[in-house]
Amino acid sequence: MDTSESTDSGTEPEAGTEKDAVPAAGPRRGWRRWAMDTRPLRIPAYRRLWSSTIVTAVGSQLTAVAVPKQIYDITGSSAWVGAASMAGLLPLIVFALWGGSLADSMDRRKLLLITNSGIAVTSVLFWLQAVTGLESVAALMLLLAMQQAFWGLNAPARNASIARLVPGEQLAAANALGSTVMQTGQVVGPLLAGALIPVIGLPELYLIDALALCVTLWAVVRLPSLPPLESATPRRAGWREVAAGFRYIALHKVLLLSFLADIIAMVFGMPRALFPQLAAQTYAPYGEGLALGMLFAAIPIGAVVGGLFSGTFSRARRHGWMVIGAVVAWGAAITGFGLSGNLWIGVVFLAAAGVADMVSMVFRGAILLSAATDEMRGRMQGVFTVVVAGGPRLADVLHGTAGSAFGPRTAVAGGGILVVVIMLTLAFTVPALRRYRI
Repeated sequence: MDTSESTDSGTEPEAGTEKDAVPAAGPRRGWRRWAMDTRPLRIPAYRRLWSSTIVTAVGSQLTAVAVPKQIYDITGSSAWVGAASMAGLLPLIVFALWGGSLADSMDRRKLLLITNSGIAVTSVLFWLQAVTGLESVAALMLLLAMQQAFWGLNAPARNASIARLVPGEQLAAANALGSTVMQTGQVVGPLLAGALIPVIGLPELYLIDALALCVTLWAVVRLPSLPPLESATPRRAGWREVAAGFRYIALHKVLLLSFLADIIAMVFGMPRALFPQLAAQTYAPYGEGLALGMLFAAIPIGAVVGGLFSGTFSRARRHGWMVIGAVVAWGAAITGFGLSGNLWIGVVFLAAAGVADMVSMVFRGAILLSAATDEMRGRMQGVFTVVVAGGPRLADVLHGTAGSAFGPRTAVAGGGILVVVIMLTLAFTVPALRRYRI
């Protein structure tokens, strides 16, 4: 590790953790060397946190499908669907930043209980408005804003808790486990919602999500207490502390570069805004509906495959080089997708991009947990949540504009090339990231 960038590697046990509960394990042999590294699941506290993620990964996607479907049914307008998406963005950004500050100043388990309860109540309210036939877009947008606010408060505490539950050398494996579950939810959840809506209707989707969140609450209740570690300086939760988090990022180049790597990959290389145009024009001979579904599913499917075989990379110690390589591979795959005129070749390139995105997520997450001190981890995760939420939305604007000006394939390929060039330039002009290791 580059100790000039951080004095906390995240590998030492901390008070209030269950890291000492990890059984010893020998080297993995045969096919197990390639499969997902499940060592963190031997730790009871992490296993409870992860099991709650399994349930919510699918349940949250049911609501994510139900809300735009209901808005479209009420209005018949895709513009209202887009407006609803943006209505949830601002609360997510504001409360993720504040939630990071809260996660550094109070017991993270308590914060998870409060916020998961808030998300569950919001899901119940979604169900009530649907089952009573309210048909109010304003009510749906308000509930969506509430849900995203609670999620913004929840995510930093959940992610920051991982470093208190597993040893530093298992952070990458823990991130791979969590990311694989979330990506699987993005594939299974919408497919399940599509199958259930004609059978049980929209209200029941909201109810299923609410019931699933009760399982999450049970898992969180069984976590150990995760109060702030003893510090000479009392911690508060406020916007001054949020600003201190940004100063901390600016002073620690490896953290700053990990955020920039994600921004570069997503803003310049996420072409999802062009999928409808590509499906209708470039891939129309394959069937517009089939093409559109395959384009949207390819990246998450690739990410799930990458997670299932994460044993091939999760034990790497040069985390910085893994991030650099993953972002460059993402850009190269997106370039290949833009240059391909065959749907199935394009889907293969997008799936390869999904594998690269999984590798990037795993090691960027590990860097944020290991390179930051515990008193800053919540705020780092708050910024991470904002970057993950905001980057693809900026990409939608950029790619939509470039696609209209230059054509969709040119815009996609050009964005992929920019990702490769900018990432390599950044990696070799600022050495902090490529030097970082645990």
